[in-house]
Amino acid sequence: MNRSYLLTVSFFSSCLLLFFLFFSGSAIAKKESPEAVATRLQSRYDTIESLTFDFTQTTRGQLSGRPKKGRGQAFFVKDTNKKEITGKMRWNYSSPDRQVLVSDGVNFSMYFESLQQMIISSAKALQRDLTYSFFTGSGNLLQDFTILPPDTHGESSPQTAIIKMIPNAKQSQVAAIHLWVTEDSLIRRIEILDQFDTLTVLNFSNLKVNTLDTTNMELMLKLFSFTPPEGTEIIHQ
Repeated sequence: MNRSYLLTVSFFSSCLLLFFLFFSGSAIAKKESPEAVATRLQSRYDTIESLTFDFTQTTRGQLSGRPKKGRGQAFFVKDTNKKEITGKMRWNYSSPDRQVLVSDGVNFSMYFESLQQMIISSAKALQRDLTYSFFTGSGNLLQDFTILPPDTHGESSPQTAIIKMIPNAKQSQVAAIHLWVTEDSLIRRIEILDQFDTLTVLNFSNLKVNTLDTTNMELMLKLFSFTPPEGTEIIHQ
């Protein structure tokens, strides 16, 4: 199977935690404990309905070969109007190759322009993933992770809190996560280390909270669906 596809799927599964972590905000106390930061993030997440941001991504490790870089824009919506909370998301990669990852809460599709392929699977299957459960609102940060002070490699400042999180449940994708939380309680950086020592670093800018009109069904359909170009190979899993 194409290495680019495998790395993207691994990264996506690992970083699905992003979808919940970005819904965060509150004032940072100078001597705030890691547990207090995590509690604040969870509380704020429960009140947020949508988020958009620009991102840059760097992945490096023995299995990934030469360091890989990417950038693009992401959109997230948490639907709390149903009995079962569902999440919608979209990642638009503009470089190094165009990729579109979309979930409407029912189906999850991954389009790879360089491969001329789109892979479609059930979004319901993602409910079994620990990180995806956070995005949909069914997970709890303090219950599912051990919250620790950051490793010494983190570049902190009086305006930034950094915490380290270790999953309590064994999973193949994530070994540890570091979060950079600014004074205005927005996540500006995430470092994800997987079990094979592959490190994915994501930096975020232009974050916008609750700016999407989630009642506009035409907008939601357009944003959280994707029709690939003619001639694209469609693979159902």
